[in-house]
Amino acid sequence: MHAQDTTALEAGFQATVAADQRIEPRDWMPDAYRASLIRQIAQHAHSEIIGMQPEGNWILRAPSLRRKAILLAKVQDEAGHGLYLYAAAETLGVDREELTEKLIGSRQKYSSIFNYPALSFADIGVIGWLVDGAAICNQVPLCRCSYGPYARAMIRICKEESFHQRQGYELLLSMVKGTDAQRLMVQESVDRWWWPSLMMFGPPDGDSPNTLQSMEWGIKRHTNDELRQRFVDMAVPQAEVLGVTLPDPDLRWNPERGSYDYGEPDWAEFKAVLKGSGPCNSERLARRRRAHENGAWVREAAMAYAAKQAGRAGQADGTGQADRALDPANEEATV
Repeated sequence: MHAQDTTALEAGFQATVAADQRIEPRDWMPDAYRASLIRQIAQHAHSEIIGMQPEGNWILRAPSLRRKAILLAKVQDEAGHGLYLYAAAETLGVDREELTEKLIGSRQKYSSIFNYPALSFADIGVIGWLVDGAAICNQVPLCRCSYGPYARAMIRICKEESFHQRQGYELLLSMVKGTDAQRLMVQESVDRWWWPSLMMFGPPDGDSPNTLQSMEWGIKRHTNDELRQRFVDMAVPQAEVLGVTLPDPDLRWNPERGSYDYGEPDWAEFKAVLKGSGPCNSERLARRRRAHENGAWVREAAMAYAAKQAGRAGQADGTGQADRALDPANEEATV
């Protein structure tokens, strides 16, 4: 492509982003924009799939049929979110099999929050309240992302995440109205999950290498620190209603800023977890790898069935597609 043509395409791309319109899969986009989207959407999809593990472990141990049904529905939603996001990534020219291989090979990341264990049933409520609450703060602006398939996927995902957050908070309201032991269980869970929830928004703005460019492209709408502040301001009054104490001695209202001041998360811990040294990193990836390997026969059967159906369709319409669809040397048969 000539430099003049590329310049015109870049100008059109920038004009679309500046007009707050959507870039669609067939539109021209810079390679760096495509790569940034693949990185972010893949990480998001991986997080949804890995995020099923800490909660799925409690389905059989939930204390009532109602709680089991709610938790089962939530875990099912998370699986659906992962599929929506992998489908959005595929519109950028990557294959979900490739993305999964990168995940289980530790070549792509997922949210650091899912490398912490869910030790009690109170954790299920706190994950819903704090972790899904943080996700909502982070993801609602993505409904206006400049890339159309990602933005549209986020609309449904955010609606379902709102249900998850309400479910978690309702569970905690029930527990704090119970016994002293239940209230202590909730407080202990909040103590463990508060700081990892703040880390969900990513490193401080000064240490975030991707934020500025992502905002210029309209992928992100707010910086990490802006979203983290929004989350803290939302969580503090909710904690007061629950009667729990957030484990931050520096947390106090700042009337000049109209927001809460809060302490600094342990960024050394954050970096260690990202590098694979968290409490559950190896366990999460091992389980995901095992599930992927055990599911190979299902994927192979589905592909064989699709090829068989394509062959029958070719015979029915007389186009001669049958031989081509069933020919293992034909690349189209494996799509």
